[in-house]
Amino acid sequence: MRTMPWIKYLLAFVITAFIFSTAIVANNFFNAKRIAQIRSIEEGISIDILSLETQFELLQEQSCNSISENPILSRELDTLAHKLSFAEARLGADNEEVVRLKRHYSLLEIKDLLLMKKVSEKCNLEPVFLLYFYSNEKGACTDCKRQGYVLTELAKEHPELRIYSFDYNLDLSAIETLISLENIPSELPALVVNGNLLTGFQSIEDVQEFLPEVKEEIE
Repeated sequence: MRTMPWIKYLLAFVITAFIFSTAIVANNFFNAKRIAQIRSIEEGISIDILSLETQFELLQEQSCNSISENPILSRELDTLAHKLSFAEARLGADNEEVVRLKRHYSLLEIKDLLLMKKVSEKCNLEPVFLLYFYSNEKGACTDCKRQGYVLTELAKEHPELRIYSFDYNLDLSAIETLISLENIPSELPALVVNGNLLTGFQSIEDVQEFLPEVKEEIE
């Protein structure tokens, strides 16, 4: 009779070990599945980046009508941004592959900004540029997520807006140069709307004050 408690303990240990090992196996399986999905996303993003870079070269050779009436580049940059956000959510903002892809994407944004400024001069267009500087570092920007939601709504209300988002702390010399040229302070979020610098959280109404077509409607 004295040995019975030990049998119970042994059975409890075996059952616990089985549950624990099953959980580890299941966790490893789902982690492997997530990694496979993320790798697939990364491959897709790499192809998108190569496609966008090729389009930059093609668009520079097109006529004004082709460029002004065909915003395919902007649409694809938006698609690429969503894919990067998904990869960042899965892997984390500090993941080396995510950071590498974000650097490449940021360069594409700057290229698009410069291209559209040239096109605007050449073709007498008047696009509205909005540069958004944010930070993903913990505690560095408590209002950046809220500001991102505002810009998403603004983009829906004003499809003519060309919004470019830049990670202030991303280790990329091109962004550092842009920060210097636009005199962006470390206080984030920060926006540059049609050349006007706005620091701190800005509501939809705050930003609309600097949109020419909205001001004309109010006046």
